[in-house]
Amino acid sequence: MKTKVILAYSGGLDTSFCIPYLTREKGMEVHTVLVNTGGFTAAEIIRLEEKAKNLGAVSHKTLDIQQTYYDKCLRFMIYGNVLKNNTYPLSVSSERAFQAMATAQYAKEQGADAIAHGCTGAGNDQVRFDYILQIMAPDMQVIAPIREGKFSRAEEINYLRSKGFDYAWQTSKYSINQGIWGTSVGGAETLHSADELPEEAFPIPRTKEGTEVMTIGFEEGEPVSLNGVPMPPLELIHTLHQTAAPYGIGRDIHVGDTIVGLKGRVGFEAAAPLILIKSHHLLEKHVLGKWQLYWKDQLSQWYGMMLHEAQYPDPVMRNIEAFLEDTQQRVTGTVSVRLRPYTFSLTGCTSPFDLMDSTYGYYGEKTEAFTAADVAGFVRILSLPVQIHRNKEKE
Repeated sequence: MKTKVILAYSGGLDTSFCIPYLTREKGMEVHTVLVNTGGFTAAEIIRLEEKAKNLGAVSHKTLDIQQTYYDKCLRFMIYGNVLKNNTYPLSVSSERAFQAMATAQYAKEQGADAIAHGCTGAGNDQVRFDYILQIMAPDMQVIAPIREGKFSRAEEINYLRSKGFDYAWQTSKYSINQGIWGTSVGGAETLHSADELPEEAFPIPRTKEGTEVMTIGFEEGEPVSLNGVPMPPLELIHTLHQTAAPYGIGRDIHVGDTIVGLKGRVGFEAAAPLILIKSHHLLEKHVLGKWQLYWKDQLSQWYGMMLHEAQYPDPVMRNIEAFLEDTQQRVTGTVSVRLRPYTFSLTGCTSPFDLMDSTYGYYGEKTEAFTAADVAGFVRILSLPVQIHRNKEKE
């Protein structure tokens, strides 16, 4: 009996190579599953299913997990204002755990013997997939043909062409990974430390000039309206992306420590995530207290780091999520954002919970909340520990 393999399939060169390779060279029965986290159009999904079957897949399944991805991940990244190294909104890395979990669950439902993926042996994704699969499907064999065979892209293309599969394989010098939370861009310039990505590297060209103002409504930390129009968060993210990305907003290069120990550099295009995170953060600065903001920052950094490394199943992540969600009870209001070529600015916000309350005074101008004598006494007490320390030094 043939080994039944569920292949995590994206339709790119690596996963396309895996289908005939596992079928013809390893004698396995390959079933493909495409886990959609927002990177595919309806037309692309149909085209990729046809492609998988043409390459030799016995069956194909598309799992749309965008809502699950938002409910269990994206909203917490918004709550936490998660930007890895204060730069990267985990545009693609956060997807991998959810794609792997959905693949593992589908493989168990189908009674598969093994799970395969197209990750190479040089990147983070192999660790992300293997880690999740080890936890969720420990009894299944994990097959990674590209990593195990050390195949180059040229070798994969030549093999596919030799078997009669020539899909005009992507030979661009830029590697593009798209999802609802942004697009990663890798290429010649990101392999070194000094070069910037040119305009042609980004999938959405900058076509907009001038400026426009948008308003984003939040309710208990979640984005719920755009320009006064209520809409579900997923729809809002898509709409905001379509509006802001043509300005060239959200482009940057992230440099960080990879799971495999190397320093990595990758470009990205994430207009909607950056605008939402910065807008949410501004609203929080108005409605949360100093220590709430401080501890949110500490835990959010850990949450982002662990999510980047696919450690989503770790129980501490549920503890952090509970804390983050609890802090959002008063994060309700509207933020105004001005869009312009290559950048955006936050022009202000309104909230019924705004702690910047004129009833208590205007900072730097006047206040009825305390007197000059109150300040003098406060400063004497505040400075007392340091005064004692300095006097002991003199003694």
